[in-house]
Amino acid sequence: MKKILLLGANGQVGWELQRALAPLGQLLVCDRHSADLNDLDGLSALIRREKPETIVNAGAYTAVDKAESDIGVARRVNAEAVAVLANAARELDAWLVHYSTDYVFDGSGSTFFDEEALTGPLGVYGQTKLEGERAIRESGCQHLIFRTSWVYASRGANFAKTMLRLAKERDELRVIADQIGAPTSAELIADVTALALHRLAYDADLRRRASGTYHLVASGETSWHRYAQFVISEAIALGNSELRATPERVLPIATHEYPLPAKRPANSRLANSKLQETFDIVLPAWEYHVQRMIKEQFDQRAV
Repeated sequence: MKKILLLGANGQVGWELQRALAPLGQLLVCDRHSADLNDLDGLSALIRREKPETIVNAGAYTAVDKAESDIGVARRVNAEAVAVLANAARELDAWLVHYSTDYVFDGSGSTFFDEEALTGPLGVYGQTKLEGERAIRESGCQHLIFRTSWVYASRGANFAKTMLRLAKERDELRVIADQIGAPTSAELIADVTALALHRLAYDADLRRRASGTYHLVASGETSWHRYAQFVISEAIALGNSELRATPERVLPIATHEYPLPAKRPANSRLANSKLQETFDIVLPAWEYHVQRMIKEQFDQRAV
């Protein structure tokens, strides 16, 4: 039975990966207490001791605004720890699965970035994530780097839940309309990861050619403003009568009207055809998993 080491198991993606990866082998689940990405020596010792055939790194420093002033820790977790994982994977002849971000791009233009597009991070978070990507490639290990964007999960807080809460409290919402991307569920990310690893295990030709970088995002595009309108519309359609703010009362604003320490990319469109073609899968429209999440929340309230 193959041993899979999962790091960052209690994060949004990590939590879903626990479910999705469990059927694939012996799953060693590590949260930041049992595998601290800030402790490079401890991380290296863990991998040498466990000798996994696959390393799945769902851990990261994701506090985008805090990273602007916490550069050392962000770089250690997002770049230096990733280099440790990549070098260990090469030595063990193991596969490394790692998650990156749309923040490696500068967000210019209005077309979809493919995997070969020029990078240009706008802040520390994106820069350190890009450094992590480069460390993996330079190590020579077999790897799947999955860039994703606008990640959310049913568990815990997320944008959709926040919009529904605010729509109960207020008659009017103001939401950014000039940032474009695709909301992507942690469930989808975990399921695609598991499917990719399953196919690698049984397809020698795929193993020879699959190592590389992929964009793992839901299909289509939207703005935060249209996303909020969609969420509220779906909730109303399901019979939620507690909302004071209707979709028409969700007003568009520009990014500069909601200033934050770290600059966000205006264009987070990522082309996902390479992943679909390589692994023979279909990445659904972003609305699909958002609808499922809203219905799940509504059904839980109805019980």
